Amino acid sequence: MSISELQMGLVGAGGVVVVGIFAFNKWQERKQRKAAEALANVGLQEPVVGEPAAPGADRLEPVIAGEAPPRPAPSEQELRDASARRVPPLLPPEVDERADWVVRIESIESVVAGQFCHAAAQHLDGIGKPLRWFGFSDTDNRWEPLNPHGASRYHWLCAALQLVDRRGAASEGELAQLAAGLQRVCDAFMAIPLLPARAEAVARGAALDQFCAGVDIQIGVNVLARDRALPGAKLSGLLQTAGLELLGDGSFHARDDKGATEFVFSNLEPVLFTAEGMRSMTTQGVTLILDVPRVADGVRAFERMMKLAQHVADALGGVVVDDNRSPLGDKAAGMIRSQIEQFQGQMAEHGIPAGSPLALRLFA
Repeated sequence: MSISELQMGLVGAGGVVVVGIFAFNKWQERKQRKAAEALANVGLQEPVVGEPAAPGADRLEPVIAGEAPPRPAPSEQELRDASARRVPPLLPPEVDERADWVVRIESIESVVAGQFCHAAAQHLDGIGKPLRWFGFSDTDNRWEPLNPHGASRYHWLCAALQLVDRRGAASEGELAQLAAGLQRVCDAFMAIPLLPARAEAVARGAALDQFCAGVDIQIGVNVLARDRALPGAKLSGLLQTAGLELLGDGSFHARDDKGATEFVFSNLEPVLFTAEGMRSMTTQGVTLILDVPRVADGVRAFERMMKLAQHVADALGGVVVDDNRSPLGDKAAGMIRSQIEQFQGQMAEHGIPAGSPLALRLFA
């Protein structure tokens, strides 16, 4: 069927109308865009494109720059939600989760180290176990010990409570006391403590304390006077020649190549050694103590200790005995060597080598 001229004319007219409507819409869109750009040029704040506002939430109307309303302080729940979305930095290398209850603290606003430490001292008084503090340096991207008088600022802090020492394991009550105190400190700084489970930490501490008690031994060797008292002046000279150093605790310390104490040499009588006093004093006996968990090479330290004890006995007319005042012969010394090897081997198998930084903390 052929198309008449009238039909062709109607089709053409319809096409013109469609094109006109399309062009009009484009013109309106461009007009609106230019109007928006003009408003932006005079300082109008553009709304932020993001998640739709929750029903009932306050609407922020666009305002002229310089007249923005004050932003409300974030609520505690908002702070917690923000914290949950951020990944905390790894733990400080000085911290060991086997022996420490670690609480990381996040603050939206940076915290001054000195101010935080002052508040912590007020709210955490009476904590019985060693408590160490660290701050994460955003500049150096590493943890560093908090300076209690410092002015450095941190967004992340870390509190590490040692769970075990020679007085025993931390109790659930001690952890609860610390948690409550930390919460009060954090509230003062609008910070959030990430508190681990206490029950698991208490169980971990009890198991570690049981292990430590099983390997915590000290070896004692004594040199007793025979016919006459041991003269302090000669004794001091022998010890200094052997490389021992008299410290403020009133004992001579024998050190290894790294400067760590291998054993101590003390007076059996209730009088501390002093540089001045030893010039005129005498004593009926001295004792040498080897703290096995705190010495890296216990057998080597024991050999050195026995050699010095015998040297002092020979030089001053004394006798080497054990804690039962029985002469310490080769057989008894061999048994002691075996005990040292056994206990230090157990520590190594448990991942706490004797003399290591962790061992020095646990057996302080």
